[in-house]
Amino acid sequence: MDHRADTYLDGKWVESTGEDVIAVLDPSTGHCIATVRECGADDVDAAVSAAQRARPVLRAMPVAERAALLERIADGLEQREELLADTISREMGMPRKHCASYQVQTAVRTFRNSARALADVEFSGILGHSVVRREPVGVVAAITPWNFPLLQTAAKISPALAAGCPVVLKPSEITPLDAYVLAEVVDEAGAPPGVFNLVQGNGLTVGEHVVRHPGTTMISLTGSTRAGRRVSEVAAAAVKRVSLELGGKSASVVLPGGDLEAAVAGSVRTVMINSGQACTALARLLVPFQDLAEAERLVAETMAAYVVGPASDPDADVGPLASSAQRHRVNEHLERAPVDGARVIWAYPPDTLPKNGFFVPPTAFAVNDPRIAVAQQEVFGPVLSVIPYTDEEHAVSIANGTEYGLTAAVWADGDEPAMRVADRIDAGSIAVNGAPFNGLAPFGGMKQSGHGRELGVHGIMEFTEVKSIQRRPM
Repeated sequence: MDHRADTYLDGKWVESTGEDVIAVLDPSTGHCIATVRECGADDVDAAVSAAQRARPVLRAMPVAERAALLERIADGLEQREELLADTISREMGMPRKHCASYQVQTAVRTFRNSARALADVEFSGILGHSVVRREPVGVVAAITPWNFPLLQTAAKISPALAAGCPVVLKPSEITPLDAYVLAEVVDEAGAPPGVFNLVQGNGLTVGEHVVRHPGTTMISLTGSTRAGRRVSEVAAAAVKRVSLELGGKSASVVLPGGDLEAAVAGSVRTVMINSGQACTALARLLVPFQDLAEAERLVAETMAAYVVGPASDPDADVGPLASSAQRHRVNEHLERAPVDGARVIWAYPPDTLPKNGFFVPPTAFAVNDPRIAVAQQEVFGPVLSVIPYTDEEHAVSIANGTEYGLTAAVWADGDEPAMRVADRIDAGSIAVNGAPFNGLAPFGGMKQSGHGRELGVHGIMEFTEVKSIQRRPM
């Protein structure tokens, strides 16, 4: 068992001063695989102070050198792909065979994309008789979740460093281990002391202290909508910049004539890979009434092809949920949905689930009333709702009929009708006819899914302030 009592502050490994110890559990077994000493208030103060001292150093670093630093970090992560994949699989439960591609390679690409996007950021320009500059916002507190721990960290760290902002990272206490590997990589990449600092602990103590700290200028959080509201409340006392990437209840809209088979395959994959623990999961499949029976048949057939098992099982496609609390939440939805009127289309045989660990049976429901909980709330588990609609207006109304607006998908007979509907859906990122994800395009939500944008040029600009300097006209 691994025992960590240290953390990374001001370019050095130092012993944490907190009194509490975090037990890291293997979700496949429920057994403790590591312990991590929580950081104390003094550690947070030291991290923020180090970041403040690093501000002028990073700000003065030429753009080309910042890009080179990001590339070196990407190289270091790539060299540790196997270690990181093993670590993330053990701490959060994604099947090991998926971790390298879904968890590690995506993080590597994010660092490289930020380095690439730096060349397209206009840090200074002329507008009339004014010079308009983009300057680093300051010290960034990055608070990241457990479902894609390294990727979500990369989506914050890389654009912040690209913009010239030093970072204090507070990863989820459920998945703290991969952050140590990242700190080692940043150190070996030659980042100046204080540019990257790591504090471990839970959100109510360490997280809130980082948010409240007078030395942090901006808070970047990925997490639940509830967590986003709390961070916003705390940060508002000091009028801090806040960027939030929160929950989702994304719709996958199949228009008449659209490729139903591809839509089902794509939607099911998003709620099965990582056990549905993705804010981008297409958890609501909207189909024309006349295609409902065929859609249900395809959903059952597609979901049945996935194998549930421990993360170490090479045959497992779907692992456990990340924690017992998450398992309890998903089971509550599975129990409530039929009471609310949902009909089970297909469910994984519960008696074949592993006896240990935080497993739930992947399930698809037919939902006639899109207002019930399973079709409105973010389940964050391997659960799909199939919802029929009458016409395009009805489909758009259902798609927009939740408090969320993160992602969506539209499937049609051609891109033009799909684009027409995509333009009417309130979501920050929409895929048309199975188009692949673009890591250089802005990513973020509308409504209760948050505000601010990550990735690419827009992600870097999120960590800048705009200054205008008026000169006398010539």
